[in-house]
Amino acid sequence: MKLYSPAVITALKEKHNFKISKSLGQNFLTDQNIIDKIIDGAQIEEGDIVIEIGPGMGVLTAAAAERASKVLAIEIDKNLLPILADSLSEYENVEIIHGDVLKLDLNPIISQNLATDNSKNRVKIIGNLPYYITTPIIMKILEEKILAQSITIMMQKEVAERINAKPGSKTYGAITVAINYYCTVHHISDVHRSVFIPKPNVDSQVLRLDIRETPPVFVESEKVFFACIKAGFGQRRKTLLNSLTGVNGLAKQEVLEALNKAKIDPNRRAETLDLSEFATLSNCITAYLNH
Repeated sequence: MKLYSPAVITALKEKHNFKISKSLGQNFLTDQNIIDKIIDGAQIEEGDIVIEIGPGMGVLTAAAAERASKVLAIEIDKNLLPILADSLSEYENVEIIHGDVLKLDLNPIISQNLATDNSKNRVKIIGNLPYYITTPIIMKILEEKILAQSITIMMQKEVAERINAKPGSKTYGAITVAINYYCTVHHISDVHRSVFIPKPNVDSQVLRLDIRETPPVFVESEKVFFACIKAGFGQRRKTLLNSLTGVNGLAKQEVLEALNKAKIDPNRRAETLDLSEFATLSNCITAYLNH
């Protein structure tokens, strides 16, 4: 069954009386070439346990199941469950989990599926994510220290460009710094809007985020580090001196002293700081708070 075929998608919809949900951001992939690029880009191989977020009608699920030892596909829409049972019936290594990935505790699910006698087990996360919840899903995986090696996902091109942005650019922001703190970012493929049913209003991009074993910079307090990032980019046009005033209750003079200690011009803006500068600044602020 060619699950990416528009004719097959239409037939499955009609057979199961399924209506595409705009509110769930459902867009079904119809291009075998893009499917192959995602699976190749995710580097899925024998021994891997794949967690797929939002399997839809199972097009990526089937491709992953051809290579991985096990695929755990998490689907929020109960109306898709009979379609998935139908479209993936030939794959014994696929398990469908009905649930909201933002509410699930993924680590116990992963632990239950890790073979104690198989040192080859690696966990890789894939998905064609609804655009409106891409960032919350990625940050949940990273902040909760999910036991995965990588996250390979299709997302709105604009979001992907923000994740991959360079300091000083308009697209560089809090999400850039946060994800690069946790991951190394690899561009896999651009995806034109025309390869989906229904066709979205924007183009997409596939990125692979390889989760780092340790961050590339040392921070005394991740809480303060992320508070600085949030405050700095929350008011992009303000100087760091102004945007950071009030972080953890710091007065303007205290922020000035921390900036001077970090050797960062107080008149700079957050978008000009790279990851290591944010780390240095947050460490100086942490030292000040602990003083």
